[in-house]
Amino acid sequence: MRDINTGGCHCGHLRYQFSGPLHDIAHCHCSICRRVSGGIVTTWITVPAATFEWKGGTPARYDSSEHCARYFCPTCGAQVALITQLSPDSIDLTIATLDHPENAPADRHIWTDSRLPWLHLDEHLPSEAEENF
Repeated sequence: MRDINTGGCHCGHLRYQFSGPLHDIAHCHCSICRRVSGGIVTTWITVPAATFEWKGGTPARYDSSEHCARYFCPTCGAQVALITQLSPDSIDLTIATLDHPENAPADRHIWTDSRLPWLHLDEHLPSEAEENF
C-alpha cells in the first residue's frame, strides 16, 4: 500500500492528497518565494503530478514567472502549490500546508544565491546555487 499524504490551506477551502514517500524537500531562498509568501524562506516538497489530486476547492492561479504558476487559496490566500514548466511531471507543495509537516524535514537548500545573508537555517544540509531538476 502506498503512503497517502494530505493537506490544505488555513481556512480549509482547499484540500489535496498525494501518494508516495515524503522526500525531495527543499528550503527555497529565491526572492520570488519571499515576495509571494511574505516569509524569508519557503519549504517545498516535489511530488509526481500523477499522484496528486485536489480533493476540495478550486485554487486561484498566479503566474509568477514565464515558467512558473503558483496556486493559492482564493479565500484565505495561503500559497499551496507550484508548477514549473522546467519539471512538467511534478508539482511542488508547501510543506506548511501538509496535515503533518513534522514528518517532512528538508533535505537541501535551493536558490542559495538569493539567500538572505543573515539567515542561518539547517546549515548542515547541502545547497544548490539555483535548483537542479
